[in-house]
Amino acid sequence: MSAERQSDPVKFRTLCKLLLPVFIALVLYYAVMALVGSARKISELDTQYGLNETENPVSDIRIFSDSEYVNLTREKAYLKARITMAASDSINLALDLQDSTAILELNGVELYKAGIQKIRIDGVLGKVNEYSLNELFTNPFTVKMNFSTIQKEPVMLKIAPRDTTEYKPDILPDTANTEPVYFMLEMNNGLRLYVYQSAGNERGALRGFFFDLTDRFRDCWNIIKSIFILRVPEYHPYIRITIPKNDARIIYRALPRHGQIAIHR
Repeated sequence: MSAERQSDPVKFRTLCKLLLPVFIALVLYYAVMALVGSARKISELDTQYGLNETENPVSDIRIFSDSEYVNLTREKAYLKARITMAASDSINLALDLQDSTAILELNGVELYKAGIQKIRIDGVLGKVNEYSLNELFTNPFTVKMNFSTIQKEPVMLKIAPRDTTEYKPDILPDTANTEPVYFMLEMNNGLRLYVYQSAGNERGALRGFFFDLTDRFRDCWNIIKSIFILRVPEYHPYIRITIPKNDARIIYRALPRHGQIAIHR
């Protein structure tokens, strides 16, 4: 019996020695594939939206080193996207990152406006050719899917009383306005917009932590699945903004599930 007990730790150490190299190899492969995915996304955007040098002079490319020209072309792309959105019959979102504003629009008319407190843009977008980015942002993005800490369309079930004697006022508090608001909108081209409520109480901060953690686990799982089928994982460039809680809730619920978003960088 004592010999068997002594052999158990030995077997465990042997198993660890065998599994450790495999684990390290998987981690390294995961990191390499993640880097390859981001590099592939940059190349994909430059190829799809980039300037064709065979049809345009080299001077057209060099002019993008002028900051004033760059700002004007970015604003032009943003205005074109908003004009396209104005033709739709649904509520859309215009994000002006230069002016730090988020605007809900319908047929080009401003319905609601919120101030953006913090902005973070993925560094991968900064490595894409400026001309390619302008072409990318010339058209509005269409929301493909979303994840959120609150319901998109809250439903409250009520049973109608048969007469006034059975009527009872609602005694349960409406928790819809107290839930922390964090959501992610993924566009049709893979770009992701993360919207966070501004700092609140500890409950809100904890909910935001788990929202981010869940999102990272979801991405991790997708990358692992890509690794096992020997496919380069898809990289999703992101833009993260922080706005007041009430504004975040209003924007999330007002924007249709497949609404359009125009962004001014």
